[in-house]
Amino acid sequence: MLDIRGRWKGVLLPLAAILALSACGSKTGENESTGGAVADTSGDTVKVGLLNSLSGTMAISEVTVRDSIRLAVEEINAAGGVLGKKIEPISEDGASDWPTFAEKAEKLIREDKVAAVFGCWTSASRKAVKPVFEENKALLFYPVQYEGLEQSPYIFYTGATTNQQIVPGLDYLKSQGKTSVYLVGSDYVFPRTANKIIKAYAAANGMTVLGEDYAPLGSTEFGTIVNKVKASKASAVFNTLNGDSNVAFFKEYKSAGLTAATMPVVSVSIAEEEVKSIGTQYLDGQLTAWNYYQTTPGAANDKFVKAYKAKYGQDKPTSDPMEAAYVSVYLWKAMVEKAGKFDVAAVKSASDGVTFEAPEGLVTIDGATQHIYKTARIGKVGPDGLITEVWNSGQPVKPDPYLKGYPWATGLS
Repeated sequence: MLDIRGRWKGVLLPLAAILALSACGSKTGENESTGGAVADTSGDTVKVGLLNSLSGTMAISEVTVRDSIRLAVEEINAAGGVLGKKIEPISEDGASDWPTFAEKAEKLIREDKVAAVFGCWTSASRKAVKPVFEENKALLFYPVQYEGLEQSPYIFYTGATTNQQIVPGLDYLKSQGKTSVYLVGSDYVFPRTANKIIKAYAAANGMTVLGEDYAPLGSTEFGTIVNKVKASKASAVFNTLNGDSNVAFFKEYKSAGLTAATMPVVSVSIAEEEVKSIGTQYLDGQLTAWNYYQTTPGAANDKFVKAYKAKYGQDKPTSDPMEAAYVSVYLWKAMVEKAGKFDVAAVKSASDGVTFEAPEGLVTIDGATQHIYKTARIGKVGPDGLITEVWNSGQPVKPDPYLKGYPWATGLS
């Protein structure tokens, strides 16, 4: 199974090949063109899977993603459903454990016979379930920014890839005269791959990487790392910590006398929900790189924020991963309706060019990569806990998961 760095330990994930299609599934006639698992669409409803960490170190981030998926499902059902069928969500807890994610994915596909699954956060969880979806020829919609250098025929990536978040974050630091950076991340696949990309960017753009440190996911010990960061006198810190480790890191950062004014931190996994959990007094003035903020202007976002707060509480903020998850359900609906059926092959074939007026702005599916065009945004955390945009790309950025358009990235994949 995958360990915390996403490496195989030799224990096999559950294999779809050992399971036969059930009579109930095969009578629906769906997905016959791929020979994969069959969604049960024989009744008045169609099931979809929600696969998120509802417990463990990643629950701080993933519970609200599950909530936003539920909101989209309820809205779609209230408007008549998909192809005349109401959506029935089946929620499973990945428990911040990558083998558990794989087991739950298998269950949703094979036992529950869902038409699609929405979820995962960490790249380790995504890589754990990737072979499950590919062997079963089932669809996963992955809603979180990630390190790129990946493409799967059975995954739609609705969060940012590298050229839509990490590269713009570095470009912004460069534009602000930052010539050196210290890298801090959680010890698993996303931060290590992201930092490999950051080092290649730095070498080609006159930026020096003065240090690189990792902490186990869920770690609360950051005294040594922060002391090293402070001693480096770097112009900025690029933060790829995930989950509740950010709480301990930023408390230690402030305790060491480091501030956004003296050494700004650019974070790519801290959104409004995490700001609230960490405490605004530790994050005031710090930077984030995303594609959406609660403060993003537009009628679609006003509607989304109002609906989310009405359902979950006026004190509950919205965030980029929540929005990308919400959008993924609407994109799946549009793909199914364009295809005229729930069959996976037909839905995939219909995906290219599908658009949605999302809270973040217009998004469009790039059928070639199964990523979406997204506007890059740099934000600054305010004392009210909200993030205000200080820069954006001006238009949606075409996804480039393998960074083919960047000469400095040659050889990274």
